[in-house]
Amino acid sequence: MGDHTFLHGYIFQKMLPSPKMKENHRESESASLATACFHLPPPPMADTSDEGMHAVARRVAAVANHLSPPDPAPKAGRSSVSARPCGGGGGGASMKDSYQRIHGEVPDHPVVWRTADDGSGPEFTDVIYEKAVGEGIAKITINRPERRNAFRPKTVKELSRAFNDARDDVSIGVIILTGKGTKAFCSGGDQALRTKDGYADPDDVGRLNVLDLQVQIRRLPKPVIAMVAGYAIGGGHILHMVCDLTIAADNAIFGQTGPKVGSFDAGYGSSIMSRLVGPKKAREMWFLARFYTASEADKMGLVNIVVPLENLEQETIKWCREILRNSPTAIRVLKSALNAVDDGHAGLQELAGDATLLFYGTEEGNEGKTAYMQKRRPDFSKFPRLP
Repeated sequence: MGDHTFLHGYIFQKMLPSPKMKENHRESESASLATACFHLPPPPMADTSDEGMHAVARRVAAVANHLSPPDPAPKAGRSSVSARPCGGGGGGASMKDSYQRIHGEVPDHPVVWRTADDGSGPEFTDVIYEKAVGEGIAKITINRPERRNAFRPKTVKELSRAFNDARDDVSIGVIILTGKGTKAFCSGGDQALRTKDGYADPDDVGRLNVLDLQVQIRRLPKPVIAMVAGYAIGGGHILHMVCDLTIAADNAIFGQTGPKVGSFDAGYGSSIMSRLVGPKKAREMWFLARFYTASEADKMGLVNIVVPLENLEQETIKWCREILRNSPTAIRVLKSALNAVDDGHAGLQELAGDATLLFYGTEEGNEGKTAYMQKRRPDFSKFPRLP
């Protein structure tokens, strides 16, 4: 404490002019600011010009912003200067006010859902597929609450159909993945349908269909948000990890169960987890097969935010609306770029595809195609060769 006080006092003394008698109100405000920022008694006021005092106040504010924490909430009766945070109180608030003036607050009105279908197959049973009326949000819900939303091959196929439709719908900009009810987001593969070949519905061939779904979510050029209440364990835990963002309710439980039931995921379930929480914590989660609370998951970087259960959908919708305000092309390319480093050649292919798509929309790209159709030599000389 003594060292900090000495440092504050030393800087303060170096920056103020030599003390003289009190003369004007600006000098009094500067002294109050210095008192608030450095917790020092008010020094004698300096006899300086207005320009000089403005310079002093700016310098005091700049140093205080780095060295001192802001004052606690103002108490009744305190002066307007000392009640402001150190640094003049104008910077952050002004920036926020300016941003809100331009963009406005994110609306919080209730969302209205309508049932959707992909028009390419039988009616969904294991999945509830909905789209928000008048908004670019789709919601895909695993609808097997009696099995804690464990997936079977039919579930995975319906999830894939819904994700394909949301991808192809140009009015949709963000997709929510969640589970029916509040007890489970998804508890992984339904062990009752597990065979030596993977998971199989009755009279069907066994395979690990969910691996294709994981790749589909990663390569989908729109953000996918996992909205998690209750258990997200086993394959369900991996599903939330392959999503771009995770909003968790305070009752959420996370963990891997594979080693306890003779299973494991050596793909995304291991590599993405290691990226999210670090190699040591990932080994702990897999080797010990423990469960973790929402608060613990938040601290290790496994989720983006934890909210009360009753506010889960409201908060998720808020994040969706905020994403929808931003450039869809920028979001698309950023998702590809963020995944590319982990997805190897497949990730680079996705990023390259997005770059090609952008190029097709340029005048330069169109010149090549038009020249080919017109059976003439393309003229690329009119396009700059930028450094």
